[in-house]
Amino acid sequence: MIEQDKNQPTEVVFSTYYRVHPEDRQKFIDAVTPHLAVEARIPGVIYYVFAQDITDPNTFHLSEGFRDQAAIDEHNQSSAFADALREVMGSVRILEHQAQRYEVSSQGAGDPPGGVRMAR
Repeated sequence: MIEQDKNQPTEVVFSTYYRVHPEDRQKFIDAVTPHLAVEARIPGVIYYVFAQDITDPNTFHLSEGFRDQAAIDEHNQSSAFADALREVMGSVRILEHQAQRYEVSSQGAGDPPGGVRMAR
C-alpha cells in the first residue's frame, strides 16, 4: 500500500472511472500499477488511487487529489504518467470513461454519512 495523507490541503479533486474490456483488465492493471508509486512522490499530489469496483471487476475508479494547479501540471508532464497513458491507450480497450473535476472550497475531517464512526 502506498502511504497517503488526505489531511493535507487539497484544492482540486478528480473522480474518474474506466470500464475496460474483460480481456484487457490485466493489461490495464499492469499499465497503471507502476505509475502509482511515482505519482505518490510528486510534490503536491495528495492522493492518487485506483480501486477496482466491487460490483464489476472490469471497472476501475481513480481518485486524485492535488494541492494546486502546479501539482496537476507536474503530474501531467511526468514521464510515468506519459508511459502509463501510452500503454493504456495502445493496448487497452476502454469501453466507458467518465471524469469530473472538483474545486475544493473547504476541507475537514469527517465520518461517513449516517454517523457511523470508523475505527482509527
